[in-house]
Amino acid sequence: MSSVRDDKGMPEGRGRGVRLVPGGLEIGGEIVPLRAGAVHYWRLDPEDWRACLEAVKALGLRLLDTYIPWNVHETAPGKLELGAADPQRDVARFLRIAHEVGLYVIARPGPHINAELTYFGIPERIVWDPACQARSPEGNPVMLPMLPLAFPVPSYASDAFHDEVARYFQLLSPALAPLLYPDGPIVMLQIDNEGALYFRDGAYDQDYHPDAIRLYRAFLREKYGTIDALRAAYEHGKDDSDAPGSAGIRSEETRFASVEPPRKLDVERPTDLARHMDWCELHEHLLTTAFQRFGQALAAAGLSGLPTSHNLPPGQDATPLNAARVTKVIDLVGLDYYDKAGPLSRAVIARRTTELSARCEALGLPAFACEMGAGFPPFFPPLDERDSAFTVLAALAYGLRGFNIYMAVERDRWIGAPIDQHGRARPFATFWRKLCGALDRVGFHDLVRKTPVRIVIPRSERRLARVMHAFGPLPGMAFSISGAGARERCVEDDLGLGHPLAVDADSFARAFEEALEARGVPFAVVGGEDRDIALDGAKWLVCATSGGLKPELFERLVRAKEGGARITLGPRAPLFDGAFRALEPPHDLARLGDDPHLGPVIDDVPAAADAAVSRAIEALALPTYASDPEGVFVTVHEDAQGVPRVLFVLNPGDRDIVARVSAGHERARATDVLDDTTFESQSGTLEIRMKPRTVRMLAIGG
Repeated sequence: MSSVRDDKGMPEGRGRGVRLVPGGLEIGGEIVPLRAGAVHYWRLDPEDWRACLEAVKALGLRLLDTYIPWNVHETAPGKLELGAADPQRDVARFLRIAHEVGLYVIARPGPHINAELTYFGIPERIVWDPACQARSPEGNPVMLPMLPLAFPVPSYASDAFHDEVARYFQLLSPALAPLLYPDGPIVMLQIDNEGALYFRDGAYDQDYHPDAIRLYRAFLREKYGTIDALRAAYEHGKDDSDAPGSAGIRSEETRFASVEPPRKLDVERPTDLARHMDWCELHEHLLTTAFQRFGQALAAAGLSGLPTSHNLPPGQDATPLNAARVTKVIDLVGLDYYDKAGPLSRAVIARRTTELSARCEALGLPAFACEMGAGFPPFFPPLDERDSAFTVLAALAYGLRGFNIYMAVERDRWIGAPIDQHGRARPFATFWRKLCGALDRVGFHDLVRKTPVRIVIPRSERRLARVMHAFGPLPGMAFSISGAGARERCVEDDLGLGHPLAVDADSFARAFEEALEARGVPFAVVGGEDRDIALDGAKWLVCATSGGLKPELFERLVRAKEGGARITLGPRAPLFDGAFRALEPPHDLARLGDDPHLGPVIDDVPAAADAAVSRAIEALALPTYASDPEGVFVTVHEDAQGVPRVLFVLNPGDRDIVARVSAGHERARATDVLDDTTFESQSGTLEIRMKPRTVRMLAIGG
């Protein structure tokens, strides 16, 4: 096999006639919107496969999504059952039927798939193999307390685990490789699933596996270059200890080959944070490296040449999943959505989706929901059809361009899919069929929602929130899913700075969100990286900082200012770098400009946030899409010529209302694309009746 690698570290050989484009997938020259339905063949009677797939296509979908579970197919180490004895496990036949029906396929071979399977689709022998298990600070297996059975999770760093995965892909290849496009229906491959360290993602939960420690030391060597540079970065005060887990490492005996990671939060001052922040960054590096190894194993097995994807779970901002890093080794990073209709969920969906959309738009990719919940597992809080409809429409309102209905077809350990196990459409199928038809009619995959304001959350702030998490074994993502941030879940210790780190920055970002939404100014949340291209095109960048800012990101903000953007920092002037090492010299804030209302530093929130937004609307000519009454939200999507084509009105509250929305001109008309209700503007205002916890998607006409 050629040793030449592409820009994601994969063996060369891409070029099967499939590529990702802003509107979806370009397949053989045709743009196919990225809308799919999930079907689990091994959970269905093979006699029902065709009926189920035809029902999926009848929803208006062009793509089928399916997992290929390792533990379902493995009968013994090195042996897979792929239909020779059990027709239900004949994945190749299932995919050929999909091809005959006219569906393209997103194949998801894992190794981790979750899918509410015991052991998350990984063979039992693997999860109980000590060589494959992630390790706690004490060296014990890391257990996931999951229904129906708790189990030890694999280590993403374990060479033994990666060897087993590579063998599995080699054994699976004869069934899948002949079905890659253009010879078959497979047009995209998902690598792993919700890679948040199996939801045991606290800063000190894992991974202390020997292979992970070795990766940690190699990571530090690459980052610092010399042991003197490492000592200089970590030293503080007069602490000369180099004991494992201690804050200081000034001893001359310290070497990259022996340095130990932190095993608990043991910081007393800002400079103690550096090694903890590096440990959190290591988790990001560990996951990205693992995904790259999985991708290389797929390619080595002959499963290559197609776009790749990975899905981030709800609450991903509180995990070590770093989308900017993951997209260096995987083509498309999407999100999973399982939300209840309501004000809190609307805010969470807005944050998650605008961040996804801004990143994907900058990369020329479609913002994709790898799993858009339609139903729920029986051990989750119930989600009804109204919840699912609200969630998908709200996500589309904030910039989503494609989705995978999960689940499209009913199966065990699932409740509420729009199609039953025999391929019969349920009433909920009507909603999805109407939605897909409407998206096609308005050409939604080609529209864009402009966001001239970006709220930048530096990656260092998310690492800091992981380090300062105050609730032990309860992961930060559990708080994030419910809309809580650092101010609700982080230690409030000021480390001698006089203000609670992480908490203040989170409050600052929330204050600006609320001020912008109150005036209807479109904005996106951006998870700022060193050279984040998701900052491009913004008129105003509002960057939250607890007092630390990486020099590379500061220079990126300076370049944005030189390109015409206004820059606001807060609530603290950055006196440290991203790992809270003292800056010599400090950032020259004058390079970011100076405005009495916009900063560069604003430290009085929320009052100053309100004043800054008012000033920015006037000074920067920001668009506003305000609505009445309070608690109603509006988003607008434009075509390539900048003409508004689709208007979303969101009522996440619990009462019927009449929303009053500016129509832009006197004689405007808007038509609900799902129920055909038409609204005529009166004196330039549309009056739109809204039921509780609903979203209207309106096509705008003259």
